Amino acid sequence: MITNENASTPAAHGPRRGSSDSLSDRGWTVARDGGRPEGSACPHLSTVSGAPGPRPREVCEECLALGHEWVRLRSCMTCGNVGCCDSSRGRHAHEHHVRTGHPIALSLSPDESWAWCYEDEVFLVEA
Repeated sequence: MITNENASTPAAHGPRRGSSDSLSDRGWTVARDGGRPEGSACPHLSTVSGAPGPRPREVCEECLALGHEWVRLRSCMTCGNVGCCDSSRGRHAHEHHVRTGHPIALSLSPDESWAWCYEDEVFLVEA
């Protein structure tokens, strides 16, 4: 399955990093999406802890090792792994999901404030 979490990103919704509580406790919810039926849900919200704190070096290590550039970075909400987005050559964040089954990745771009659930194919935003 190929997803494109960058197709139409929701608008920024305030601060998103550095909290230790779960995403559902922080008031995260599935973003409205006119192309999907109402009632889209993400049961994974309660299974991950809050966003990992800022990493000392936010890079896609896999791209770096291959000499590739990336477009945007995503952080796994389960383990904190940083990988490049689906618009990047390596698609390493998505590859990490496929390899590990970790469902949610948080955008690390300062102009984006959302997460993506690979399992449910929905954007998550702070309510």
